[in-house]
Amino acid sequence: MERHYTIGFLVNPIAGMGGRVGLKGTDNVVDEAIRRGAEPVAPRRALEFLRRLETLLRQEKLDIDIVSCRLNMGEDYIRETGLKATYIDIPGSRETTAEDTREAVAEFTSKNPSLIVFVGGDGTARDVYEGLKSASKMDVPILGVPSGVKIYSGVFAVTPVDAAYIVLEHALGRAREMDLEIMDIDEEAFRSNRLNVKIYGYTRSVYIPFHTQSSKQLSPDSVDEVENQLGIAKYIAEIFDKNGVYILGPGTTVKRIADELGIRKTLLGVDVYYRGEVYNDLSEKEILDLIDDEEAWIIVTPIGRQGILFGRGNQQISPNVIRKVGRDHIIVVATLRKLRDIPGGILRVDTQDPEVDEYLRGYIKVIIDYRTWRMVKIV
Repeated sequence: MERHYTIGFLVNPIAGMGGRVGLKGTDNVVDEAIRRGAEPVAPRRALEFLRRLETLLRQEKLDIDIVSCRLNMGEDYIRETGLKATYIDIPGSRETTAEDTREAVAEFTSKNPSLIVFVGGDGTARDVYEGLKSASKMDVPILGVPSGVKIYSGVFAVTPVDAAYIVLEHALGRAREMDLEIMDIDEEAFRSNRLNVKIYGYTRSVYIPFHTQSSKQLSPDSVDEVENQLGIAKYIAEIFDKNGVYILGPGTTVKRIADELGIRKTLLGVDVYYRGEVYNDLSEKEILDLIDDEEAWIIVTPIGRQGILFGRGNQQISPNVIRKVGRDHIIVVATLRKLRDIPGGILRVDTQDPEVDEYLRGYIKVIIDYRTWRMVKIV
């Protein structure tokens, strides 16, 4: 263990607000997210991380130093715990900007941190990366606590609890550092149902299997992959009740199912088939209002390589929606390649509701081809 272990800690307080209201991100649309009734996500995620970290440090009788930001970029949440920190004078107000993140990271590097931990999504990860570049401190490892709508980069922990564990193991010298991808998407294109993903670079991070998430893998257009998707789609079409109600998650495999059924489906949004009618790109509230007292089903596919079933890119299928539908009415579909490429062959959930996460855990049937399925564990 290092003699002095220091983390820089910052929060993007608006990260993730666009998810449940169907905006697929928060970049440049904070006012619209608020108008639609969005509530802050990052404060809850920050507190979950900090409280778990506090518990782990107490159990290990370990002290670490924390350098953080003022106000809602760190101070507000640290003061709700028993953790102690010193603070830099960023931000200047609660109306925070991406530049505040970049400046905070540059300021952290002057304190010789062992690790920089941030709460946010891919956009925040990119800003942290730019802050390191501007300070010429690319050797400082970073770790993301997932809070955004889109979380494709490889520098994130799977959950805030996993992030706390990673920090502890790193402080004790038991975690490996490696260069991982910083990825981001064009949110304007994403809202228009186009997925433009770019790798912005690689940066130092901390990797612990099953606690650090993998970067997203895009579905290939190989013949085998398409045929596998078509086999799944044909099977779903056979068991599909045209008088039923179905919530259709994002992704190419679910889109292939919709095409087979002749349903108009957005590739990246959450849609609802309601007794012959199709409602596209709905928010959590619109889904709940539509299914109301109906018996409904969810058709969903995990994110490639990450294996995350709920909580990444489909936040509209919220804990309230999952409770309403019920675990037994969740239809999971995944190609053989997708399952093979998920570390450990297990699925994960991160709904931001620990009770719902626990409710979903256990084995679930995953349809992997025409009339073919496999029991896969959700952890």
